[in-house]
Amino acid sequence: MKEAMFYKGIGGDRVRCNLCPWNCEIDEGERGICGVRENRNGTLYSLSYDNLTSANLDPIEKKPLFNFAPGTETYSICTAGCNWKCKYCQNWQLSQGDLTGRSISPEEIVTKAKDAGAKGISYTYTEPTIFYELAYETARIAHENGLYNTFVTNGYINPEPVRRIAPFLDAVTVDFKGSGDEDFLKEFAGVADLAPVYTSIMEYYRNGVHVEITDLIVPEIGDSKESTETMVDWIANNPGADTPLHFLRFYPAYRVKDLPPTPIETLTEAKQIAESRGMDYVYLGNVGRDNSTRCPNCGHEIITRRGPRALRVDIANGLCPNCGKPINVSGLDWTGG
Repeated sequence: MKEAMFYKGIGGDRVRCNLCPWNCEIDEGERGICGVRENRNGTLYSLSYDNLTSANLDPIEKKPLFNFAPGTETYSICTAGCNWKCKYCQNWQLSQGDLTGRSISPEEIVTKAKDAGAKGISYTYTEPTIFYELAYETARIAHENGLYNTFVTNGYINPEPVRRIAPFLDAVTVDFKGSGDEDFLKEFAGVADLAPVYTSIMEYYRNGVHVEITDLIVPEIGDSKESTETMVDWIANNPGADTPLHFLRFYPAYRVKDLPPTPIETLTEAKQIAESRGMDYVYLGNVGRDNSTRCPNCGHEIITRRGPRALRVDIANGLCPNCGKPINVSGLDWTGG
């Protein structure tokens, strides 16, 4: 347990948490919507700070990050809790599970990552925003030790916390669901307003964090072509058409088990929509397809990838070696590319 960052007293023993856009006003003895930030006598504490519930070595492509530090291994960690309540959560055992975890310090996490041969640490599986204090302190120490840091997040975070961690955060994967259709999200995730997500994406981008975006397409209830077009147009016009975009397949889970997995044809159509609207790097993230990265100008294979792993990187000073077009691949300092 650790005193939380980004909160203030609002009278008596009540506090307001300013970490994410819920801005929960929390009475003494109560917790915010994430379930892991508790008011004790007017002081807000992070209950998840020293309760690590999962730690694994993963390929960075599994996050998915395809245009960042290709071919490297990342030490993936999480704690319990989430500030969304997705009925189709693929990691619900972790996000909605018991708070009790393994007590471990940020220094120990960094040591374990290095001992495992990882090039970086990813804060993932659940929502890193809600274990911000652990992520922030670990990321700072990781950088001091030559490791990168990445978030896999729903993007539901306020701007000031983004700015605070940005110097130590190298890449972020922001997970859209149902192409950001707000009616779908209100019903199946408990979130009605995506404006804060768009704001945080641009805050990460403006602060020099490499941004990739995923979109989980849920069949029948979250697969609107119009929503996909709207989302793609926003991405192309804001962080830019060179932002890597991954379409992900839904699998029945948690409280949504009466739907089939997303048809491959639906994912392929979404990819075609994105490419037809000018997106440079579009992938099908979790269906075992060829996801090699190609130059959007000449088609030269920049990153040869089989399944989730990068096998070869062919880039010259950030440019396509065949035609000279700038390529949005970062984190090569960790790969030697």
